Amino acid sequence: MQRLVHLWRDLAARESSVGVRARASLLLALLLAATGFLLLVLYTLLLFFFTPSIADLRKAKLDQPSILISVDGQQLATYKRFNREWVLLARISPPVVKALIATEDNRFYEHHGIDFYRLGGAALASLRGHVQGGSTITQQLARNLYPEEIGRSRSLNRKIKETITALKIEHAYTKNEILETYLNTVPFLYNAFGIEMAARTYFDKSAGQLSIAESATLIGMLKGASFYNPVFNADRARDRRNVVLAQMVRRGVLPVATFESIRKRPIQLEFERQLEARGNAPHFAEHVRKWLITWADRNDYNLYSDGLRIYTTIDSRLQAAANQAVKRRLNALQAVADVEWSTPTERLIASSTSAYVGMQPRVSPFAHFWRTNPGLLDGIVRDSSDYRAALAATGDAAAALAAVKGDREVMARLRGARSRIEAGFVALDPTTGDIKAWVGSRDFDTDQFDHVARAQRQPGSTFKPFVYGAALENGMAPGKPYVDQVMEYRSSDGSVWRPEDLVKASNRTMTASQGLIYSKNTITAQVMQDIGPAKVVDFARRAGVRTSRLNPVPSLALGTSPATLLEMASGYGTIANGGAFMAPVMVTRIEDSQGRVLVEFSSRTERAFSRETAQQLVQMMHGVVTQGSGQAIRSQFGIQGDVAGKTGTTQDNTDGWFIMMHPRLVAGAWVGFNDARVTMRSSYWGQGAHNALPVVGDFFQQVLNRRMIDVGAHFPKAAEALPGSQFWSPAIDWVRGLFGLTGPPSVPKVRVPAAAPRDMKPAMPVPLPEPLPAPPLEPTPTPAPYPEPAPDPEPEPAPFPAPSPAQRAESPGRVAPPTAFELEVENERKTGRRAQPRQPEPVDNVVNPVRRIVE
Repeated sequence: MQRLVHLWRDLAARESSVGVRARASLLLALLLAATGFLLLVLYTLLLFFFTPSIADLRKAKLDQPSILISVDGQQLATYKRFNREWVLLARISPPVVKALIATEDNRFYEHHGIDFYRLGGAALASLRGHVQGGSTITQQLARNLYPEEIGRSRSLNRKIKETITALKIEHAYTKNEILETYLNTVPFLYNAFGIEMAARTYFDKSAGQLSIAESATLIGMLKGASFYNPVFNADRARDRRNVVLAQMVRRGVLPVATFESIRKRPIQLEFERQLEARGNAPHFAEHVRKWLITWADRNDYNLYSDGLRIYTTIDSRLQAAANQAVKRRLNALQAVADVEWSTPTERLIASSTSAYVGMQPRVSPFAHFWRTNPGLLDGIVRDSSDYRAALAATGDAAAALAAVKGDREVMARLRGARSRIEAGFVALDPTTGDIKAWVGSRDFDTDQFDHVARAQRQPGSTFKPFVYGAALENGMAPGKPYVDQVMEYRSSDGSVWRPEDLVKASNRTMTASQGLIYSKNTITAQVMQDIGPAKVVDFARRAGVRTSRLNPVPSLALGTSPATLLEMASGYGTIANGGAFMAPVMVTRIEDSQGRVLVEFSSRTERAFSRETAQQLVQMMHGVVTQGSGQAIRSQFGIQGDVAGKTGTTQDNTDGWFIMMHPRLVAGAWVGFNDARVTMRSSYWGQGAHNALPVVGDFFQQVLNRRMIDVGAHFPKAAEALPGSQFWSPAIDWVRGLFGLTGPPSVPKVRVPAAAPRDMKPAMPVPLPEPLPAPPLEPTPTPAPYPEPAPDPEPEPAPFPAPSPAQRAESPGRVAPPTAFELEVENERKTGRRAQPRQPEPVDNVVNPVRRIVE
């Protein structure tokens, strides 16, 4: 009996200790749970301050892209983060909203951002092995609006952030605003964001025209845009569409009969990618955008959401003329290149592009070029991403090269990219520095590399005016005599430079002015020898070539140091402006979304060189368009008035240049290939006078005929700076013109008033970034090594002295026969009669040339 009592006591003691331990364990577990819950609450409260604020949410709701505006009030570009068009909820087809709520969040109007019923159901389903999402439309919107702040990883941290942000969204937005914002921010592949772009991309209609089946298809893609992509996964997308329709039936927003009539139908797509809208100055817009991002960040603005209005100096009418000139002339030059490089013959087929345009469809473009340059083609293949991918897959360089070369489609693309002739064009007002037109390439979608501000190419003979300008500044007279003879110049390292012209030296005496007019390398080299490279570099820098490196070597006289087209045009603008440098200006002012002016900009003015030097240089360059390589400006395009300019051609016809100056507009063009190893074949079409000049001539012809600028303006003269010049200078010009001592008589100078500045920032043009090489896969110009070799002499239209048009026409196939106007000018030269200049046809839309800022 005692044993039973002891046994009972032992069992009771054991039970007592187990109970104590159980209670202690339970208490410890509860304590840990409470501590964990408290820490979770504290962490959640802490995250509250690291999620978007209510103000940020309201700002996101009112997300407005910034707009780039031309000087005449036209929209040039829209800066937005995504390719989407915001559409109001009332303009969205009702089946879209019904399908969205029925499928994604049927209790949308009942919860306040978090659906605890659905969340609990999703948790139970997940425990049974069927993972389900419990996110509401509001929570999904939080992820769409703030993908970086919230993230998309499966973690407790992300879920807490998402929950907090959803609660804030419900506080900031109404239910309809949440739906509208969600449908306008959800991505749909193919760079389409929002329901409007999705409707256009997949069904070629607006969001308000979507049918029930189309609405269900797009809403079904929200579960996985790639997985349910109807373009490549039609059956899968149809099944998902039917699931959405079934959910609509279940929620009572779609009749069963309608569901049965739709569910067996295939998806009918009208697929078309929606490209971002490009304005008529895309390279300019992109150039300005890079600077605007920095400015906006520095001043606490968001370029993509704050609705800034950026007013530029671009004139949409001049820009349209530039676009048309580049397109028209480059398409014709592409036909020339395609035909000339298609056959083994080197004979010049014609001096007119129309003959090549007619032959282009019947030839294999560049067939002879690629056949005779197999090494170059192999190098192009090795530079491509296709080759690198093949090499990574095979590990064998020879096999990768053979694989890529065996792919006809890839090879056609690589050849086409390298054999595509390109151009850059820019026009600016020399009196203000305002950029008026900017064409960075033939087509922005094909080639986004900017040939105005980024491409550095050898300017060739277009650099020569800076050489002669430096000489004039240092006391050289335009009539100083030089002998047209080949000379050798030995440098300190023992190398010898022996510049020549294509035309054999005449050994005759020429003036410095004639050396520039006829682009004589022999004369220009002697001028450089007289003043030294350092003074030429200094003059060019003051004129406007301020970013590119200019090597102070004798060959610089022939334009061997690469420079950008924008710099060269700016330098010519200084000459046209009487020696006063005006820094290029691209943006005049920036306003906020309410129209309040945030900042204004104006160009800084610097006296680069004297008016006398500028006037002498302009007079010398007049001869280029009347006697030298720029004669086509008058003979072919009929451009009269006070104009001057210079052509340029580099070695092997690699680069063609022409820059023309008018008192109110300076325009320059570069023509060539991105890959400097690909050139125009014939020396005729490789000349700047025959490839770049027509672009500028076409542009100016449109501008002057439509009177977009003051056709009677004249270049500044040194005498105009003296007191009372407005009275006696025209009379003196008339008397001098009577004796043939000057050009056209003076015309009262048009003052170009600047806008009344508010919060004016002086000397603040849009800064020019350091020119960068193009990306590795993008064909880029190959800069010359240091010291740069001298380009081949620029082909001249005729030896000195210039023969008459009739004499030049005796060389068939080299130049076009003389026009009636040329013959008239030649008759004037022989008889002394003055030829009547061609008058442009009158137009109704006369444009005031005075600069204005759109209010």
